[in-house]
This record gives sequence, structure tokens and C-alpha cells, in this order.
Amino acid sequence: MSESKYWNLLLHMEDRVSQIDDKRFFLASDGKTNAKNELNATIEALFNETTFDDNSTACRFPARKAWLQEELNIEKFPDVNCVEYNKILERLNPKSATLVFPSAHINSPASMFGHTFLRINSAYDSKLLSYAVNYAADADPNKENGALFAIKGLFGGYYGKYSLLPYYDKLKEYRDSEQRDIWEYDLDLNEKEVLRMVRHIWELNETHSSYYFFTENCSYNMLWFLEAARPGLDLRKYFNFQVIPLETAHATKAEGIINNTFYRPSKRTILLKYEELIDKEHIRIPLMLVSSDINVTDVLSNKEIDAQQKMYILEASIELLEYSFSKSKIEKEKYLKLFHTISRTRAALGQGERVDIKTPPNPIDSHQAIRASLGGGFREGEKIGFLGLRPAYHDLEDSSYGFLRGTQIEFLNLELSYSQNKLDVEDATILSIVSLAQRSEFFENLSWRTKFGWDKNSLDSTPNFIGTIGAGLSWGNELGYVYIMADPLFYLDGEFKSAIGGSLGFVFDKFSYMSTNIEATRRWYDSGEEQNLLALSQSFRVSQNAQLKFKYDHKERVELENRYEENSLRVYLNYYF
Repeated sequence: MSESKYWNLLLHMEDRVSQIDDKRFFLASDGKTNAKNELNATIEALFNETTFDDNSTACRFPARKAWLQEELNIEKFPDVNCVEYNKILERLNPKSATLVFPSAHINSPASMFGHTFLRINSAYDSKLLSYAVNYAADADPNKENGALFAIKGLFGGYYGKYSLLPYYDKLKEYRDSEQRDIWEYDLDLNEKEVLRMVRHIWELNETHSSYYFFTENCSYNMLWFLEAARPGLDLRKYFNFQVIPLETAHATKAEGIINNTFYRPSKRTILLKYEELIDKEHIRIPLMLVSSDINVTDVLSNKEIDAQQKMYILEASIELLEYSFSKSKIEKEKYLKLFHTISRTRAALGQGERVDIKTPPNPIDSHQAIRASLGGGFREGEKIGFLGLRPAYHDLEDSSYGFLRGTQIEFLNLELSYSQNKLDVEDATILSIVSLAQRSEFFENLSWRTKFGWDKNSLDSTPNFIGTIGAGLSWGNELGYVYIMADPLFYLDGEFKSAIGGSLGFVFDKFSYMSTNIEATRRWYDSGEEQNLLALSQSFRVSQNAQLKFKYDHKERVELENRYEENSLRVYLNYYF
């Protein structure tokens, strides 16, 4: 029994060691590493209860108790009174479960991978009254140094903790405050399986484990719960090196347990839709209403604004007001007064046209995280071949289908080239993050990007280590987007050198099956040298996990006081898995 899959699931045993680090979770002194002793200790404790309230073994470990009763045909354990557990069970009233995926946050590097958690659905028609099961690092990235937060998160410097919150609270956090679209994937789990999962969730109440951004993270811990609900699932087999939130959705799809999908647009998405609907000459009115520069009577009395436009303006004002309050940009008393006034005025205008927000491409249909690349082409007339591997996760030249527009996270990207019987490193990126947040009337976001690693974009043709953190602006429409960036950088080619780059880029991504990327850069080096760089790529989405990409590069070089131009043309086949 101690070697059975389900018992090891309940202990979160991986390679005979539990991933739970809290001693309170174990009844045997060596329970973290000895499943058999933990089983014996559990049976012993259940038959010999010393307390009969919420602190009893049966109340603390209902999933273990239920499994042992079933496996050993135990008709009755000592009677205990589990007040808190029964209260939670009654409140949850578990009937079904949903995997929830809040998409990436456009301006937060800690959230650009997205997030996953579970929703326990009750008998209520409204899912907002259900409860969310979440696992997250016990830290606030907004109150800690960003670099320190990332380093500690990578190496297990935080404990992760579980929480059970009303679903509407999680929606306010992710959809409203953090501007993240929400995708809900209803799971094919029956009521008995969901109850089995809830029992195990209770067992982990107030326990902790070391949190790692890329492995034992929010998404990975949801997999344990799903397998505890249905032991026949084997979701963790899909992950060897990293667990990326979106990849857990891919895994549940591969296991065939997704019944239905529901999309909830974020405040940002809703407000961007209102920007399309409101006439340009009136687009600033919602901002003026929220800032109290004008009042609702000014809108109602304006005869140049038709009735439907007034409805759109007031509806957008309510959304903008709620968003401003969620970001602590407005005091509560002023918010409540304005909200009441604008809402009452809008209601008096009657029913208008329904705002129809088109459902974007489903993230579950996007490419997977690991990319293998095979390419070939010519550089200055010489044949050259390319071989690449990237563990995670997405760049601007990949298909953006199902991803947040203008975002990139690359981790440990390696590309090798072979030409004239010589193997060389073309790119060895440690980390690259890009956030090109398009500015609009309601959102005046800054764009930024950073990169650390080796590439061949400096003055000489050898791979040099580069570090850069840049900022800029971006604007877009349904056709694509443009951006301008200033990138201070340093690089090492045997000695420390610095430069500043100015870039102008354009991405055409109107069609889901193709995208065009163009970026022109001029760099000014501390040595007095200047350099022009031009990169153009045309990619085609052949299938969900296959891409054909054509790329042209132009680079100005200076070596041994000789200035020359280097041109390369290549074609890649990218496969994602």
C-alpha cells in the first residue's frame, strides 16, 4: 500500500522524497522520505486518537482517512467532531472543478508567464460565488527589490503557501487590477472526484513548501490536486525541467479532461473596446469625468453627442473609475460618490447596444514552450547552417497566436552555426524579456526590454557577452504595432565597453497565420564608433507547433580598423514541444 500511486500522491512523493517541507504534514519522524513509516504512523494515529476535535488526525487528514477506509474495508474509526472541515465543505459544496488561467501581465516580469489556479464550483449558478484554490510565493514582488525577488524565486528563497478565497476576489486581483484576461477551462471531473480533491486540499491547509519559479510553482502544485482527484491522470509526466503555467493547460488538453472554455476579458480589454466605440472627438470625456474636470450633466446636456455615444461614454467612465480605484489612484469616498452618480445617470438612459468583445485566440491553442530550430542560408556568400534549442518560452518572432501581443520571455536560448568547417555560437541568451505595451487614450504605458547573454551584434563578428535594459514607447492598431526604444548597453570583448542604441521597430500581425518583424537600430559606442543594424523576419504558422521563418540581417562591422558590411539570409524550421 505504501508503494501505491495514490498514497504517494497524497504525500507529494517524487523519487521517494516528499516535496512538502512542513514537518506538521508528517506523522512519522522520517515521513518525508519514508512512505511506509508514514502509512503506519497514519493508521496508528487514526485508531488511537488522543483528541477528538479539529486537531484530531481524522480531521487534519480526511483524504488519507477516506482512502484507508476504502482500501482496508474499515467500517469505523473513532468518532471525531471536525467543525472547521465540515464548515468549509458546506461552504464549498463541491460539484465540479475548473482550471483557471490568467494570461500574462503586460508590464510585470514576475507575471509574464501567466498563472494557473483551480476553482471549485458549487451548485450555485453564478461561478463568482465559487471558491478558488491558489498556490503562490509568500512574498509581494511590488514591495521587494525586483532583481532580488527574481533571484530568490529561482533558487527557492520563498515558501509557497496555499489559499482558499472567493473567486470574485481573485477576479478583482487578476482581471481588474492587473489587466489580465481570464481563461476558464471546465474539467471533466465528477462530483466524487472533486470531493476527493477537496479532501486533499484541506490536508495542505496552512502547510508550506519551498517555492521555485520554474519548477515547484503555482501550476505544478495544481497538478498534484488534479491527480489526487483522478489517480489515473499522469499530468506531471509532461514536465521534466520547468513547469510553465500555460503548459499545464496544454497538459490537461492532452489528457482530454477539458470539457468547455470560457473567456473573461480584463478591464484593459474592455476599455480598449470602448476606445473603438467612442467617437474620437469624445474619447477624452471618460477621463475628464473620472478626474472630475467635468460632471455628468455636461455630458447629458451636450446636444452634439447622440444617445448611444452618451451610453458608451458613461459605461467607459464606470469601467475606468473601477480600474483607477483598484490601482489606488482615487480615494474610496470620492470613488463611491462618483460611481453612484455615473451609474445612476447611465441607468436613466435605458438599454443601449450590447458591447460585443470578440474572443481572442485561445492560449491553449498556442505553441508550446520548448523550441527546437533547424536552419540554413548564406552569410556573405558562404553557406551556413544553424541549430538551436530554447527551453522557454516565446519571442516576438514566434507566432503570437494565443499569446499577449508585444511580449517576449526567452530563457537559456542557444543557437549554434556551422560554416567553413567551424562550429560557432550565434546566440546564448541567459534571459531576455520584452514588454511592448501599446499606448492608448486610456493607457499610457511605457515599453521596456532587457537582455543578458552572448550574441554577435557588436562591432566585431565574435560572440560577446551583452547586458542591456532599455525603455521606449509603442503604438498599435488591428494591423500591427510600431515601437521606439532607447537601449543603454555594455558588452565584453576582452574588455568592458558601453554603448547606447536607438531602435525603430514594426510588427505586422493582423493575420493569425503569419507575422512580419522589422527593426532598425543605430548604436553609438564609447569608443566613438557608430553601427547600424537591420533585422527583418517573415514567419508563417504552419501548425500549432510548427513554424517556417525567413530572416535577413544587415550588420556593420569594425575589425582591426577595417569597416565592412555583413549580410545574411536564412530560413528556419521551428518545432515546439
